[in-house]
Amino acid sequence: MSSALEPTEELLELTRSLHAYAEWVQVVGSHGLPEASAEDRAARDEPSPHTLEAVEPPPPAPPPPREQSAAPDIPKPPPRAAAPKEPAPKEFGPREPTPKEPAPKEFGPREPAPKEPASAQPEPARDTAALRVRLNDLAARVAQCAACPLHSTRTQTVFERGTLDTGLCFVGEAPGEDEDAQGKPFVGKAGQLLDRMIAAMGFEREQVYICNIVKCRPPNNRKPTPEEMAACMPFLLEQLEIVGPQVMVALGATAVRGLLDTRASITRLRGTWKLFQGKIAVMPTFHPAYLLRSPHAKREVWADLQAVLRHMGRSVPQQK
Repeated sequence: MSSALEPTEELLELTRSLHAYAEWVQVVGSHGLPEASAEDRAARDEPSPHTLEAVEPPPPAPPPPREQSAAPDIPKPPPRAAAPKEPAPKEFGPREPTPKEPAPKEFGPREPAPKEPASAQPEPARDTAALRVRLNDLAARVAQCAACPLHSTRTQTVFERGTLDTGLCFVGEAPGEDEDAQGKPFVGKAGQLLDRMIAAMGFEREQVYICNIVKCRPPNNRKPTPEEMAACMPFLLEQLEIVGPQVMVALGATAVRGLLDTRASITRLRGTWKLFQGKIAVMPTFHPAYLLRSPHAKREVWADLQAVLRHMGRSVPQQK
């Protein structure tokens, strides 16, 4: 009988242990096994958890401070002094008197004006009387030209104005109504403004040479067509070969296209030196007729004319 009761006692003991564990969980509110009694720990030679000091690991040592690389001491550029502005004479536009100065900033860097080689020999004296004879003969041939339809609507051809002495030549687009009536280039409103521009440069009206790409007036003062320009181009090339200018001012997009064979806009080209046939300096600028519609552009044109004077070795006139 005793051997049959032993499993029953073990079962009862296990049941009491489960009841004790359930009560412990209910009271403590945690899971896991209850702490062993002091006697049990002594039997197992274990220290009480309450006698152990909680040792926290030492905090990690802070990293050594990083050396800050000093930024290089970049010196600031010195402030730029504002360049004085060159006035245009009163005849061309009111300006306050200031010393000579380079072209205004908005034009950007300019291409250097073409210069003769240092070894070039001085140009021999020209026989202007013989040159004038050649020009008169060319003008007579132009008057008989019927190479394009413009000859049927013109009153007369418009060939030239001015002198060969200064080496400065202005090239325009085509005659207008006033020019067709008088037979001289730039005699209308645009021509009167051009005369004031020439005076602002320090020249008399007839001291420069003036001509046009096309020698006959297009109807209603329209722009000449490429075919009309091509028909007149041989006359212009011969004319410029006789005149032999040192520098030319191309007035407007049509003149620039005829002289330089380019489709670039006059707005982009003006104020920058170009070469005609690889040897004659050309300064593109706005046409006087455009200045009549857009007076604000006179300042740009005056800067271009100043560059022409400097290229010719002439001083820029001051306002009186």
